[in-house]
Amino acid sequence: MPSLQKISIIGSGSWATALVKIFSESGIRVIWNLRSTAHVDHVLEHKSPPHYLSHLSLDLKYIEPIASLETAIGASDHILFALPSAYLEATLAGQEIALPPGKKLLVSIKGVLPETSELPSSYLARYFQVSPCKVMVVGGPCHAEEVALGRRTYLTIAGTENDEVDQIRRAIRSPYLKVVANNDPTGVELAAIMKNVVGIAAGISRGMNFGDNFLAVIVSNALREIEQLLHSLNPIPRDLKDSAYYGDLLVTAYSGFSRNNVFGQLIGRGYSVVMAQSRMQMVAEGYPAAKGLFRLADSAGLKLPVLSAVYRILYRHSSPVNEMRLLEQYLR
Repeated sequence: MPSLQKISIIGSGSWATALVKIFSESGIRVIWNLRSTAHVDHVLEHKSPPHYLSHLSLDLKYIEPIASLETAIGASDHILFALPSAYLEATLAGQEIALPPGKKLLVSIKGVLPETSELPSSYLARYFQVSPCKVMVVGGPCHAEEVALGRRTYLTIAGTENDEVDQIRRAIRSPYLKVVANNDPTGVELAAIMKNVVGIAAGISRGMNFGDNFLAVIVSNALREIEQLLHSLNPIPRDLKDSAYYGDLLVTAYSGFSRNNVFGQLIGRGYSVVMAQSRMQMVAEGYPAAKGLFRLADSAGLKLPVLSAVYRILYRHSSPVNEMRLLEQYLR
């Protein structure tokens, strides 16, 4: 199988920018679909992103920024969607973009579609009329900010077609990056979504000054909830101790770079959701994910106390103090 030569990346946020860095510094040509021609002009003029990770210096020898989504999808055999889940439907709405045979879809969106709670991989498969098992998932554990700094990072490529996964894994070459293959794309995607909700729970605990002891209890119980969720929604054999599952959760729960953790801290300090969002410069994917995953868990008959507490705080305007007291009764 020929090596990966070119990839189109859809998204202009911090994580999409980090992925552009990862692929371009590996000598892979990146067709980078940005939101507007103004963003494209900024990258071409300054050789840096317009908003997020703006300190990065990009090598335009391997990066071609464009504003046309249709052109980006047609330009490469591999198309990677890496934009916030809340914008996915709007990005594709009103467009009729066919996916020619042979093109490969990848997704690195760590949230659910807000209105339907659908997984991004499922939505993209339905939109482009391909089998969901054909969509690969790019996971962590990694934060965009640490990728930008060149810190030691593990990246997960998950898919059911081993040759396709291995082609991408072998193509990414970086001295600070190790790429791990995984054959459980749905599990990796679900874990990446759930970990953002746990990041909010961890942040709420920190914002209320509950301390590291209580935080450890929340996180250890959240590990159990991820196990229940994945086993119920996608019951296949998997080792949850792999970094793509528990590792991704841990970095989101404890890292200062976690925007979900920061969002949760604001909620724990008494900010409303609207006020906390206004203080954030980036999207906290755990906010829509809490609602979507709560719906999925409820429909599956699952009782997940950490997830439920975050959902009630964010969407039922329940007091964080009351919810944390209630949560203590279920933690062990």
